[in-house]
Amino acid sequence: MTTRVLPTLSASLLALAGTAEAQVRTGPAALGDWRTDAPGVIRHITVADMPAPYATHPTALPAAMVAKPADAKLRTPPGFTVRAFATLDHPRQIRVAPNGDVFVAETDAGRIMVLRAPDGATAPAATSVFASGLDQPFGIAFWPPGPHPRYVYVANNNSVVRFAYASGDLKASGAPETVVAKLAGSTGGHTTRDIDFSADGKRLLVSVGSGSNLAEGMPPKTVEDAKAWETEHALGSAWGREAWRADVLSFDPEGHDETIFATGIRNCVTVRVNPVTNQPWCAVNERDSLGDDLPPDYVTRVQVRGFYGWPWYYIGDHEDPRLKGRRPDLAGKAIVPDVLIQPHSAPLGLTFYPAATGPAAFPAGYRGDAFVALHGSWNRSRRTGYKVVVLKTRNGVPDGTYEDFLTGFVADDRSVWGRPVGVAVAHDGALLVTDDDGGVIWRVAYAPKAAAAK
Repeated sequence: MTTRVLPTLSASLLALAGTAEAQVRTGPAALGDWRTDAPGVIRHITVADMPAPYATHPTALPAAMVAKPADAKLRTPPGFTVRAFATLDHPRQIRVAPNGDVFVAETDAGRIMVLRAPDGATAPAATSVFASGLDQPFGIAFWPPGPHPRYVYVANNNSVVRFAYASGDLKASGAPETVVAKLAGSTGGHTTRDIDFSADGKRLLVSVGSGSNLAEGMPPKTVEDAKAWETEHALGSAWGREAWRADVLSFDPEGHDETIFATGIRNCVTVRVNPVTNQPWCAVNERDSLGDDLPPDYVTRVQVRGFYGWPWYYIGDHEDPRLKGRRPDLAGKAIVPDVLIQPHSAPLGLTFYPAATGPAAFPAGYRGDAFVALHGSWNRSRRTGYKVVVLKTRNGVPDGTYEDFLTGFVADDRSVWGRPVGVAVAHDGALLVTDDDGGVIWRVAYAPKAAAAK
């Protein structure tokens, strides 16, 4: 295993690693596969670790979903317990209301569910359909920010709607009101749309994934025509069926004043505003078919009017060979993401751990860190992902590393029994993790006495 000491690692990370000199997997060892996963394993992937395109042959290796094996066990760092919290129909995105109620998108069923559980409870006391008849709902947000929101916003596949809401509502009191009637001119491809509000509640951010892997079918433009297009849109904006896609869009709370916040983000599945810095972050699925270890997926802070490369460049100034020479004017303009993730891991859910004080609250060393759900690879010969990781931060700034936190969903090289999607922090400090293919919400609590008793 290749390791190196990172002397600038945060004090919380050093403490969690249990050593004064945390050893971090780097180089090829950082890429690895599911066999090298274990709670406490820390990875640091850099641009220098990326191989050349087609260093390995592009592979399709979908995982077979199987029932949980009798000897399967989810693994966490010492002191934590994990157990099934609820069973739902293909649960995906998850958000916790200010009063502690848990809102979950059952995307395939077109529903938003609400789960209510007292602090410390290991199962909901009540489960209710908040709204149904929606079009592949995914993102959920509450407005205005603070303890008394008046609306629940929901992102459909190609629109944003909202429901009047009073704290404690288990069912929507009326029909949805359309806020944004159409997000993009095309549908298909990536269908998840996530939403979050700026800290002051004045801007609604909406992530819209691309319609394809590499803008296939997008008509060509000359560099001059592309630049003209960008004057009315933003640097690196795609066009044709990809117009208004691979972007993070911004609106006022009424759905007006649309702008492009950032471009070239192939599929920002979750957009979250960091409560420490008030800066948006994205968990991003990068492109396919360049080989096992290219390019890395990523989680990053998103800069206003920032360009992240898709489709012409990846991970900074790396031109995609399939579009070579198409946009020489964009060379050197793509932002390098903050945290590179094992290629094809498929990061989906993202949440920040607050200063929690409930009965399941995590140790202070996790405060401000970002938890990310990796849905798992289908296009890598050595399976990766299928776990929850934690990104270490200092004052809201990521240090480039991430640590395995919840592992064990892979049964063997060919099959898995769960796929994490959404992550959220419950009112009592527990981490809730949706598993869509398993149909389960998992609850991870810090309970050192209970963990030691097992």
